[in-house]
Amino acid sequence: MNNDLEIARKAAREGVRVIKEYKKNGIKVKEKGFHDLVTDADIAAENAILRILKQHFPDDEILAEESANHDSMSKNRTWIIDPIDGTTNFANDFPVYCVSVALWENRSAKVGVVIEVNRNEEFTGIAGEGAWLNGSPIHVSRTANPRNGFVATGFPYNDLSLIEPYLDLFRVLMKELQGIRRPGAASYDLCNVACGRFDAFYEYSLHIWDVAAAALIIREAGGVVTDWNGEDGWPFGQRLVAGNEKMHEYLLGKIFEHIPESARNNVG
Repeated sequence: MNNDLEIARKAAREGVRVIKEYKKNGIKVKEKGFHDLVTDADIAAENAILRILKQHFPDDEILAEESANHDSMSKNRTWIIDPIDGTTNFANDFPVYCVSVALWENRSAKVGVVIEVNRNEEFTGIAGEGAWLNGSPIHVSRTANPRNGFVATGFPYNDLSLIEPYLDLFRVLMKELQGIRRPGAASYDLCNVACGRFDAFYEYSLHIWDVAAAALIIREAGGVVTDWNGEDGWPFGQRLVAGNEKMHEYLLGKIFEHIPESARNNVG
Protein backbone atom coordinates (compact mmCIF):
# COMPACT_ATOMS: atom_id res chain seq x y z
CA MET A 1 0.00 0.00 0.00
CA ASN A 2 1.18 3.51 -0.82
CA ASN A 3 2.91 4.97 2.26
CA ASP A 4 1.63 8.50 1.58
CA LEU A 5 -1.92 7.18 1.52
CA GLU A 6 -1.43 5.21 4.72
CA ILE A 7 -0.25 8.31 6.57
CA ALA A 8 -3.09 10.34 5.06
CA ARG A 9 -5.58 7.74 6.32
CA LYS A 10 -3.97 7.75 9.75
CA ALA A 11 -4.17 11.55 9.93
CA ALA A 12 -7.76 11.68 8.67
CA ARG A 13 -8.87 9.03 11.15
CA GLU A 14 -7.28 11.00 13.97
CA GLY A 15 -9.26 14.02 12.80
CA VAL A 16 -12.43 11.94 12.95
CA ARG A 17 -11.59 10.78 16.47
CA VAL A 18 -11.15 14.37 17.64
CA ILE A 19 -14.39 15.50 16.00
CA LYS A 20 -16.37 12.73 17.68
CA GLU A 21 -14.83 13.59 21.04
CA TYR A 22 -15.79 17.24 20.72
CA LYS A 23 -19.28 16.33 19.55
CA LYS A 24 -19.75 14.15 22.61
CA ASN A 25 -18.54 16.82 25.02
CA GLY A 26 -20.12 19.86 23.33
CA ILE A 27 -18.75 22.34 20.82
CA LYS A 28 -18.25 26.08 20.68
CA VAL A 29 -19.28 27.89 17.50
CA LYS A 30 -18.31 31.32 16.22
CA GLU A 31 -18.45 33.23 12.94
CA LYS A 32 -15.23 33.82 11.05
CA GLY A 33 -17.03 35.65 8.25
CA PHE A 34 -20.40 36.23 6.63
CA HIS A 35 -22.35 32.95 6.94
CA ASP A 36 -18.99 31.26 7.61
CA LEU A 37 -18.86 29.23 10.82
CA VAL A 38 -15.96 27.67 12.63
CA THR A 39 -16.02 25.49 15.74
CA ASP A 40 -13.41 24.56 18.29
CA ALA A 41 -13.60 21.06 16.82
CA ASP A 42 -12.44 22.38 13.40
CA ILE A 43 -9.33 23.84 15.02
CA ALA A 44 -8.60 20.81 17.18
CA ALA A 45 -9.11 18.34 14.33
CA GLU A 46 -6.86 20.34 12.02
CA ASN A 47 -4.13 20.46 14.67
CA ALA A 48 -4.40 16.71 15.23
CA ILE A 49 -4.11 16.02 11.49
CA LEU A 50 -1.14 18.36 11.15
CA ARG A 51 0.73 16.75 14.05
CA ILE A 52 0.70 13.39 12.28
CA LEU A 53 1.62 14.77 8.87
CA LYS A 54 4.47 16.89 10.26
CA GLN A 55 5.78 13.95 12.26
CA HIS A 56 6.11 11.83 9.12
CA PHE A 57 6.78 14.53 6.51
CA PRO A 58 8.42 17.49 8.25
CA ASP A 59 9.62 19.06 4.99
CA ASP A 60 6.29 18.98 3.18
CA GLU A 61 4.19 22.11 2.77
CA ILE A 62 0.73 22.51 4.29
CA LEU A 63 -2.42 24.18 2.97
CA ALA A 64 -5.15 23.77 5.59
CA GLU A 65 -8.46 25.63 5.76
CA GLU A 66 -8.32 26.97 9.31
CA SER A 67 -4.65 27.98 9.29
CA ALA A 68 -4.13 28.93 5.63
CA ASN A 69 -3.20 32.53 4.91
CA HIS A 70 -3.51 32.01 1.16
CA ASP A 71 -5.36 29.93 -1.44
CA SER A 72 -2.49 28.98 -3.74
CA MET A 73 0.12 26.27 -4.00
CA SER A 74 3.73 25.74 -5.05
CA LYS A 75 5.04 22.76 -7.02
CA ASN A 76 6.39 21.18 -3.83
CA ARG A 77 4.76 18.31 -1.98
CA THR A 78 1.75 19.93 -0.31
CA TRP A 79 -0.82 18.45 2.06
CA ILE A 80 -4.24 20.03 1.56
CA ILE A 81 -6.59 19.64 4.51
CA ASP A 82 -10.18 20.41 5.36
CA PRO A 83 -10.67 19.30 8.98
CA ILE A 84 -14.47 19.53 8.74
CA ASP A 85 -16.04 19.96 5.33
CA GLY A 86 -19.63 20.79 6.21
CA THR A 87 -19.03 22.83 9.36
CA THR A 88 -22.52 24.36 9.22
CA ASN A 89 -23.99 20.87 9.15
CA PHE A 90 -21.75 19.85 12.04
CA ALA A 91 -22.62 22.94 14.08
CA ASN A 92 -26.32 22.20 13.64
CA ASP A 93 -25.98 18.45 14.28
CA PHE A 94 -26.92 17.61 10.70
CA PRO A 95 -25.21 14.33 9.83
CA VAL A 96 -23.19 15.09 6.68
CA TYR A 97 -19.65 16.33 7.31
CA CYS A 98 -16.24 15.02 6.36
CA VAL A 99 -12.53 15.07 7.00
CA SER A 100 -10.55 15.59 3.79
CA VAL A 101 -6.79 15.05 3.40
CA ALA A 102 -4.93 15.17 0.08
CA LEU A 103 -1.33 15.19 -1.09
CA TRP A 104 -0.46 17.21 -4.20
CA GLU A 105 2.89 17.54 -5.95
CA ASN A 106 3.71 19.62 -9.02
CA ARG A 107 0.17 21.00 -8.62
CA SER A 108 -1.26 17.55 -9.26
CA ALA A 109 -3.11 15.26 -6.85
CA LYS A 110 -1.24 12.16 -5.71
CA VAL A 111 -3.38 10.66 -2.92
CA GLY A 112 -6.69 11.56 -1.33
CA VAL A 113 -8.76 10.52 1.67
CA VAL A 114 -12.30 11.65 2.53
CA ILE A 115 -14.08 10.24 5.59
CA GLU A 116 -17.76 10.94 6.24
CA VAL A 117 -17.79 11.00 10.02
CA ASN A 118 -21.27 9.70 10.86
CA ARG A 119 -21.43 6.82 8.40
CA ASN A 120 -17.72 6.02 8.81
CA GLU A 121 -17.31 5.87 5.03
CA GLU A 122 -13.67 6.15 4.00
CA PHE A 123 -13.08 7.08 0.36
CA THR A 124 -9.51 6.82 -0.90
CA GLY A 125 -7.68 7.33 -4.17
CA ILE A 126 -4.16 7.02 -5.57
CA ALA A 127 -3.22 8.72 -8.83
CA GLY A 128 -3.02 6.13 -11.57
CA GLU A 129 -4.05 3.25 -9.32
CA GLY A 130 -7.76 3.58 -8.54
CA ALA A 131 -10.35 4.63 -5.98
CA TRP A 132 -11.99 2.75 -3.13
CA LEU A 133 -14.77 2.96 -0.54
CA ASN A 134 -13.82 1.17 2.67
CA GLY A 135 -11.32 -0.85 0.68
CA SER A 136 -13.62 -1.90 -2.17
CA PRO A 137 -13.07 -0.51 -5.70
CA ILE A 138 -15.59 2.11 -6.86
CA HIS A 139 -16.65 3.48 -10.23
CA VAL A 140 -18.81 6.35 -11.42
CA SER A 141 -22.31 5.58 -12.67
CA ARG A 142 -23.15 4.80 -16.28
CA THR A 143 -26.27 6.97 -16.42
CA ALA A 144 -26.43 8.67 -19.81
CA ASN A 145 -29.99 10.04 -20.02
CA PRO A 146 -30.55 13.22 -17.99
CA ARG A 147 -34.13 12.09 -17.33
CA ASN A 148 -32.59 9.41 -15.11
CA GLY A 149 -29.96 11.76 -13.71
CA PHE A 150 -29.50 12.15 -9.95
CA VAL A 151 -27.31 15.20 -9.36
CA ALA A 152 -25.84 17.04 -6.38
CA THR A 153 -25.15 20.73 -6.06
CA GLY A 154 -24.26 23.30 -3.43
CA PHE A 155 -25.50 26.74 -2.48
CA PRO A 156 -22.59 29.11 -1.81
CA TYR A 157 -22.81 30.63 1.65
CA ASN A 158 -20.82 33.85 1.24
CA ASP A 159 -20.74 34.60 -2.49
CA LEU A 160 -24.18 35.40 -3.89
CA SER A 161 -22.87 37.20 -6.97
CA LEU A 162 -24.27 34.56 -9.34
CA ILE A 163 -27.54 33.91 -7.56
CA GLU A 164 -29.84 34.85 -10.46
CA PRO A 165 -28.22 32.78 -13.25
CA TYR A 166 -27.50 30.01 -10.75
CA LEU A 167 -31.17 29.78 -9.84
CA ASP A 168 -32.12 29.92 -13.53
CA LEU A 169 -29.89 26.90 -14.10
CA PHE A 170 -31.39 25.19 -11.05
CA ARG A 171 -34.94 25.66 -12.39
CA VAL A 172 -34.00 24.03 -15.70
CA LEU A 173 -32.31 21.09 -14.00
CA MET A 174 -35.31 20.55 -11.72
CA LYS A 175 -37.42 20.01 -14.85
CA GLU A 176 -34.96 17.84 -16.76
CA LEU A 177 -33.39 15.62 -14.11
CA GLN A 178 -34.78 12.84 -11.96
CA GLY A 179 -33.62 14.63 -8.83
CA ILE A 180 -31.26 17.18 -7.28
CA ARG A 181 -29.86 17.09 -3.76
CA ARG A 182 -27.81 19.47 -1.64
CA PRO A 183 -26.14 17.55 1.23
CA GLY A 184 -23.92 20.49 2.21
CA ALA A 185 -20.40 19.03 2.04
CA ALA A 186 -18.72 19.23 -1.36
CA SER A 187 -16.16 16.53 -0.63
CA TYR A 188 -18.92 14.05 0.20
CA ASP A 189 -20.99 15.09 -2.82
CA LEU A 190 -18.01 14.39 -5.07
CA CYS A 191 -17.26 11.06 -3.42
CA ASN A 192 -20.88 10.04 -3.96
CA VAL A 193 -20.34 10.78 -7.64
CA ALA A 194 -17.22 8.61 -7.53
CA CYS A 195 -19.11 5.60 -6.17
CA GLY A 196 -22.10 6.04 -8.48
CA ARG A 197 -24.74 7.28 -6.05
CA PHE A 198 -24.85 10.67 -7.77
CA ASP A 199 -24.34 10.96 -11.50
CA ALA A 200 -22.83 14.46 -11.39
CA PHE A 201 -22.15 17.53 -9.24
CA TYR A 202 -21.72 21.26 -9.80
CA GLU A 203 -21.04 24.27 -7.56
CA TYR A 204 -19.21 27.58 -7.37
CA SER A 205 -17.36 29.42 -4.58
CA LEU A 206 -15.37 26.29 -3.76
CA HIS A 207 -11.85 26.30 -2.31
CA ILE A 208 -9.04 23.88 -3.01
CA TRP A 209 -9.37 22.21 0.40
CA ASP A 210 -13.04 21.40 -0.37
CA VAL A 211 -12.17 19.37 -3.46
CA ALA A 212 -8.47 18.42 -3.46
CA ALA A 213 -8.98 14.83 -2.29
CA ALA A 214 -12.43 14.11 -3.72
CA ALA A 215 -11.65 15.31 -7.25
CA LEU A 216 -8.79 12.81 -7.42
CA ILE A 217 -11.10 10.07 -6.17
CA ILE A 218 -13.65 10.86 -8.91
CA ARG A 219 -11.04 10.80 -11.65
CA GLU A 220 -9.62 7.52 -10.39
CA ALA A 221 -13.18 6.15 -10.38
CA GLY A 222 -13.52 6.94 -14.09
CA GLY A 223 -15.16 10.35 -13.84
CA VAL A 224 -14.50 13.77 -15.34
CA VAL A 225 -13.69 16.94 -13.38
CA THR A 226 -13.42 20.40 -14.97
CA ASP A 227 -14.13 24.03 -14.32
CA TRP A 228 -17.20 25.71 -15.84
CA ASN A 229 -15.32 26.31 -19.08
CA GLY A 230 -14.59 22.61 -19.47
CA GLU A 231 -10.94 23.25 -18.61
CA ASP A 232 -8.52 22.49 -15.78
CA GLY A 233 -8.82 25.72 -13.78
CA TRP A 234 -11.00 24.19 -11.07
CA PRO A 235 -8.43 23.79 -8.25
CA PHE A 236 -8.28 27.55 -7.65
CA GLY A 237 -11.01 28.75 -10.00
CA GLN A 238 -13.78 28.11 -7.45
CA ARG A 239 -16.09 26.64 -10.13
CA LEU A 240 -16.35 22.89 -10.60
CA VAL A 241 -18.49 20.39 -12.50
CA ALA A 242 -17.91 16.65 -12.25
CA GLY A 243 -19.59 13.41 -13.19
CA ASN A 244 -19.53 10.43 -15.44
CA GLU A 245 -18.60 11.39 -18.99
CA LYS A 246 -22.14 11.76 -20.34
CA MET A 247 -23.64 13.57 -17.35
CA HIS A 248 -20.63 15.87 -17.09
CA GLU A 249 -21.12 16.75 -20.75
CA TYR A 250 -24.82 17.41 -20.15
CA LEU A 251 -24.25 19.61 -17.09
CA LEU A 252 -21.45 21.55 -18.74
CA GLY A 253 -23.73 22.24 -21.70
CA LYS A 254 -26.46 23.57 -19.41
CA ILE A 255 -23.93 25.76 -17.61
CA PHE A 256 -22.86 27.21 -20.98
CA GLU A 257 -26.51 27.90 -21.84
CA HIS A 258 -27.53 29.56 -18.57
CA ILE A 259 -24.40 31.03 -16.96
CA PRO A 260 -22.88 34.07 -18.71
CA GLU A 261 -19.32 33.67 -19.96
CA SER A 262 -18.10 36.35 -17.56
CA ALA A 263 -19.51 34.34 -14.64
CA ARG A 264 -18.04 31.04 -15.88
CA ASN A 265 -14.52 32.40 -15.91
CA ASN A 266 -12.14 31.23 -13.25
CA VAL A 267 -11.36 33.69 -10.50
CA GLY A 268 -8.19 32.02 -9.25
